[in-house]
Amino acid sequence: MSDSSNMNDAQTIREQVRAGYAEIARAGTAEVKKQTSYCGPSPCCGSAAAGPSALAKSVGYSEAELATLPEGANMGLSCGNPTALASLKPGEVVVDLGSGGGFDCFLAGPRVAPTGRVIGVDMTAEMLSKARGNVAAYRRRTNLGNVEFRLGEIEHLPVADATADVVISNCVINLSPDKPQVWREIARVLKPGGRVAVSDLALLRPLPVEISGMVEALVGCVAGAVLISETEAYAREAGLTDIRLEQKGGYVASLGELHDPLYKKIAAALPTGTKPADFITSLSVTARKPE
Repeated sequence: MSDSSNMNDAQTIREQVRAGYAEIARAGTAEVKKQTSYCGPSPCCGSAAAGPSALAKSVGYSEAELATLPEGANMGLSCGNPTALASLKPGEVVVDLGSGGGFDCFLAGPRVAPTGRVIGVDMTAEMLSKARGNVAAYRRRTNLGNVEFRLGEIEHLPVADATADVVISNCVINLSPDKPQVWREIARVLKPGGRVAVSDLALLRPLPVEISGMVEALVGCVAGAVLISETEAYAREAGLTDIRLEQKGGYVASLGELHDPLYKKIAAALPTGTKPADFITSLSVTARKPE
């Protein structure tokens, strides 16, 4: 395939993802997926049956954390808790890839305190508008002005070299058509000694072609996922070290029990005797940039 064909395919993927998440932002919740052609409720995008709060609690967010969020910041788009993985400290600069409505940014802000800073990056204008609209409520609740949001693609972050002490991301890298470039960008914006904490979906084994070609499965964070070994290789090739990967398969299995519409469609396309949790897992990734 030619370079121009690859570029066109990548742009098509970005536009499909952008359109899907613009719809979510306009509706204010992953519930929109029941009415759109992009995808049904999904693990990455949240289960309508569980609801955003229940989903967030299932991946490790506490009731107290959720209570501090501006209204509408939690849209049920999580598949892990990168702010907990990151062990954030006062004074640190955090960059959140695919920040959406600001969910993890608004949780990271109080942890880095007034001397720290949180930069959320998202490519969807509707999500950016929603996040920026939540800043005033965040300031009122915390008396902090340390969170900002920038429009940009995670393959080309609008962030200077060696800016971040920590890069976080929650169920977003799987959406990128150029994951090696995302990991190179992570390494670029990290300070020497900086660290990364990512929650994402990954594959235990390749998906059938029928599923990898579904637009709804792409926007639903399934079709774009790669093998765990590939994720590790991308991080290593970007120059990161101390790479640790932890599978959290129970999360995907529990969503299957909720009779999620997207999972029903995926399950129907799988080989007889298998289920989505045999192919897909939630994955926690931590790594560090050498000094």
